[in-house]
Amino acid sequence: MKSKIQEFIESEIVIGRNPSSQVRFPRDLDIVSRHHASITREGNRFELTDRSTNGTLVNGKLAEEVYLKAGDVLEFARGGPKVSFLTQVREEDVQPLSTPKVTPQRKTQIPPELQPRETKEYEIPTPPAESRTAEKVSVGKVQIPVVIQYGPTLRSYKEIPVTIGRNPSSDFSLDHPSVLDRHAQIFFHQDKYWVKDLTGHSLIMVNRQPISFEAALSADDELALSPQGPFFRFLGGGGFAEMEESAVQ
Repeated sequence: MKSKIQEFIESEIVIGRNPSSQVRFPRDLDIVSRHHASITREGNRFELTDRSTNGTLVNGKLAEEVYLKAGDVLEFARGGPKVSFLTQVREEDVQPLSTPKVTPQRKTQIPPELQPRETKEYEIPTPPAESRTAEKVSVGKVQIPVVIQYGPTLRSYKEIPVTIGRNPSSDFSLDHPSVLDRHAQIFFHQDKYWVKDLTGHSLIMVNRQPISFEAALSADDELALSPQGPFFRFLGGGGFAEMEESAVQ
């Protein structure tokens, strides 16, 4: 299941080798128990419960019962398969309000990663990436998750900005012929994740449109680090998953 993304809307999912598990591993992967773990949704909280023989690790630490956060990395037995945990609240998950609709300008205290998408009545079309490129914004360290999946590699970060490049000193070192030593930076500003082009050649594209310097990202945006790749989909909540080249042409 490397490089795959599985999505669930149930209130509970079971993980293991048992054929009835929602997240099912091969029978011969003995390090994973038949009923290894479960994740239960309680409102907007998700509780992991370990039910295994070899244990479940969350961010490298053994856990029996723990509430998960977006960006947590789960490992089913030490040395076993790893996955990244991401959440997204969708419009259809939110109950209709009996009070008048709130205008988009009204402020909310709900964290950005838990906010539902606006209804179509208020939805404003997303402009091309170059028009979304605003004036240069200040980049500061923020305690917020970023998860990047590229091939079999899955890296989770609790603090950004995160620098992507071919140089081994980059936060996410990416061996690709079209990637420069210091290629891109992911940062957070005004409740949004942003991508910055560090190449100086406008190589980075969002939704097939080159960005001149930096651009804010929205859930389901397609991010190309160069016209030749690599290609990612921004999942919202700080998650980036590799895409096939054909998917963005």
